[in-house]
Amino acid sequence: MPDCAILGGGVIGLSIAYELACHGQDVLLLERGELGREASWAGAGILPAPTSRDEVPVWKKLQALSFHLHKSWHERLKEETGIDNGYLRCGGIHLAREVGEAAALRADMAESAADGVEVQTLEAGPGIQHLEPTFSRELASAAGVAGAFLLPAESQIRNPHHLQALAAACRRRNVRIVEQAKVTRLASQNGRVEGAVTNSKTYQADAYIITSGAWSDELLSSLGVKLSIYPVRGQMLLYECPRKQISHIINEGPRYLVPRADNFVLVGSTEEDVGFDKQTTAGGLAELRQFAEELFPCLREGRIVNSWAGLRPHAVDGFPYLGPISHLANCYVAAGHYRAGLSTSPGTARLMRQMILGEPTELDVSEFRVDR
Repeated sequence: MPDCAILGGGVIGLSIAYELACHGQDVLLLERGELGREASWAGAGILPAPTSRDEVPVWKKLQALSFHLHKSWHERLKEETGIDNGYLRCGGIHLAREVGEAAALRADMAESAADGVEVQTLEAGPGIQHLEPTFSRELASAAGVAGAFLLPAESQIRNPHHLQALAAACRRRNVRIVEQAKVTRLASQNGRVEGAVTNSKTYQADAYIITSGAWSDELLSSLGVKLSIYPVRGQMLLYECPRKQISHIINEGPRYLVPRADNFVLVGSTEEDVGFDKQTTAGGLAELRQFAEELFPCLREGRIVNSWAGLRPHAVDGFPYLGPISHLANCYVAAGHYRAGLSTSPGTARLMRQMILGEPTELDVSEFRVDR
């Protein structure tokens, strides 16, 4: 019988499986559909610049821990599998076009600087154009940007490649991965989970970890647990350009452009409360295209080669649930990361491994507890 059964094969589940397998655990991973094809695949792979101070909220500490782990994981995964996950420290530009939005952005950047993040103030539009020559001349010359900042440490990974590397590394470490294994309920008795029940069979393990993203509540309900993790749709566009047009990640509020090394540019993302509907819409994609081409008219030279949508798992209070279910001795949850699942996945994996193996946790995880 496996030491651990992980229920969900996105970046959180795969990362925990890899971390546990690296520490000698026999791991089974069950995925309801295709491995890594939900929110983890659909995202942008942005790694926010880390804080360097200890006196910050634990969520920022988790982001910083994960940021530093990403570089070592990139090197390790490439050595183990030969797959390059596209890790790149490219820097990120944050801008606002409206006066009110610029005031909010300045406050956010001041807080980040106080937390030890390297923040450089740019001369609005001209400052952006100095770093990004293809930035809209109209916006740069007509005071079309009210505020802009550069965060040099902001980085990226290419999430589909990262997921491929994780899956390959897990298999090399003998993680048993079963796809198309939709767990319909968890059977429990005498304060323990006894099995993960699918339509075809029941899988058993010593411990169970629910990492099912936006679908986590479905499994938790069979245990009498309600965490209110709900899906938020994000639509995306992908441009292919004839040459490299953009060098930095570009952020405006919740929307962004992420330039890949091979002349692709990823554009996202909408935030829509539409349940479990993963369809793209003409209106949503048109808004993203307008956003991208207003900032960088050069993208009109490219062509849109793909579009898609993913369902981010949003917890009501904005923080993920990490840790044990209090009334079950062998069941854990790692879900609800919303837009930060990929960026915080290695830190999440380390904390979950420490909890599951009974080790002291590197961070105080009380704010992430399931019964908060």
